[in-house]
Amino acid sequence: MCSGNGTNFENIVRTCSKDEVVIMVHNKKDCGALKRAAKFGIPHCYVNAKDEDRMIELFKAWNVDLIVLAGYMRIIKNPSAFPVPIINVHPSLLPKYKGLHAVEQAINNGEEFTGCSVHYVNEELDGGEVIMQSEVPILPEDTIKSLTKAIQRKEYAILPAAIEHVKQQLLQQAS
Repeated sequence: MCSGNGTNFENIVRTCSKDEVVIMVHNKKDCGALKRAAKFGIPHCYVNAKDEDRMIELFKAWNVDLIVLAGYMRIIKNPSAFPVPIINVHPSLLPKYKGLHAVEQAINNGEEFTGCSVHYVNEELDGGEVIMQSEVPILPEDTIKSLTKAIQRKEYAILPAAIEHVKQQLLQQAS
């Protein structure tokens, strides 16, 4: 599920096995992720962020076994209603700096490092169990833009690893 430019989405597509990414749902009609899905021939569908019932229908119809929020900038109101686990990548070392403006908060609070987290989505904003984290130092010359880029590079590394970890857990549970 995407809202933005789709760089994490493309990274997932490039690092997953062929045909593992079966559908991309986006909540902005002209987001960059839409163009990336088209480029890779991945079916995509616009769904209003408030229409979680439609999302659930789509995921059931496409028989997904994991939902990944990759730059999806809306809150899932009822994640337990979804048919499979949902994971999210967030630009902070949770539980610090939940929600929006996490990078800015880390800089403004004089942190020496920040990072990114992949976590399960539950009813609490950015409050689900952390699957994986990676630290990023905050350099004296860092701006919100430069630090965001450094965090995104870490996200590109840990999100595919976290997906693989969750897939292995799901396989173990199924057997």
